[in-house]
Amino acid sequence: MKLEEKKIYPWVVVGLLWMVALLNYMDRQMLSTMRDSMMIDIAELESAANFGHLMAIFLWIYGFMSPVAGIIADRLNRKWLIVGSLFIWSTVTLLMGYSSSFSQLYVLRALMGISEALYIPAGLSLIADYHTNKTRSLAVGIHMTGLYTGQAIGGFGATVAAAYSWKATFHWFGIIGIIYSIILILFLREKRMPVIIKDLNKSKEKGSVLKGFVMLAANIWFWVILLYFATPSLPGWATKNWLPTLFSSNLSIDMAQAGPLSTITIAVSSFIGVIIGGIISDKWIQKNLRGRIYTGAIGLGLIIPSLLLLGFGNSFPTVIGGALCFGLGYGMFDANNMPILCQFVSSKYRATVYGLMNMTGVFAGAFITDLLGRSTDSGKLGSDFAMLSILVFFVLCIQLLYLRPKVSNMKD
Repeated sequence: MKLEEKKIYPWVVVGLLWMVALLNYMDRQMLSTMRDSMMIDIAELESAANFGHLMAIFLWIYGFMSPVAGIIADRLNRKWLIVGSLFIWSTVTLLMGYSSSFSQLYVLRALMGISEALYIPAGLSLIADYHTNKTRSLAVGIHMTGLYTGQAIGGFGATVAAAYSWKATFHWFGIIGIIYSIILILFLREKRMPVIIKDLNKSKEKGSVLKGFVMLAANIWFWVILLYFATPSLPGWATKNWLPTLFSSNLSIDMAQAGPLSTITIAVSSFIGVIIGGIISDKWIQKNLRGRIYTGAIGLGLIIPSLLLLGFGNSFPTVIGGALCFGLGYGMFDANNMPILCQFVSSKYRATVYGLMNMTGVFAGAFITDLLGRSTDSGKLGSDFAMLSILVFFVLCIQLLYLRPKVSNMKD
């Protein structure tokens, strides 16, 4: 019996991609905590606005590439797309350790955006194809815990850099990813036969892509899902890129402490959130077609008070409590994005649509990363964090009013 034909293999896929997800977020996240160490060698990083630009270029490039990555994943072999993506961004991480100027970091961060964008649509659509309605949310949720674990480990970037150097930190994390790409070559399998595009210039292929976009744009659920995905991405990316700074400022602690404390708090609570959200959603969908919608809505509801606590809190109970509440809610929301998408989109277009969703979310993240960089310089980071709760409440209402699926899983 082939490896991919074994009953346990769908969970093996989740396990293999869990590690890729960890490396994906670890490599991008650790930069957010290493500013103090890096600006000793690279003076431009003394400006929070410049640091915001460095974080944002990744998001802009990542966003532009996401729809392209989705289209590619729907047409080519996702295994090799994932392997290539991991190898390239790990090599970029390795090279960042050799950077000696802001411009070099800027270019490498942009290259990381291109390579990392190729992973998420391919990885999530592969998991969705391997798992049925009974396990899909839980499988996606477990995969998402890899992202949170990577985010938490990335929070130790400042700690490792203080013990050794920021250059060595980039070197070793990059080497780990390169080695793991070889493991994927040996054990990861594609679920479906890839469609090989022999001639990208054929009008038939161009027409099929255009036809797909026109079909999607004609449905109100498509625009509601984009809004539903993009708006929570504002606080989502805000916590990824600026929560260590907010913890350091509001609690008056050093970044070497604030980085691990903030990222671990979010990671642990998000870990719990995706597991709870996955289990509840998989059971609820068996009784109610809107079960996944309602589970995601509960998650968004928890995010609203958490942003107020994070923004205005100045004690350990309020700030830590806000972070725990945020992680729990965002985890429940995160575990159900692809499963909700499966109720509206067939497997032929899921990676493409998720790429579009990812693009809108990342563009929102790029905007908020730049904005909060300026907020930090002007001393308004906390209040601007809290204001994001208004937007989350708005999209929660829109989601409940307009997302009404007709089936539990859209067929081809």
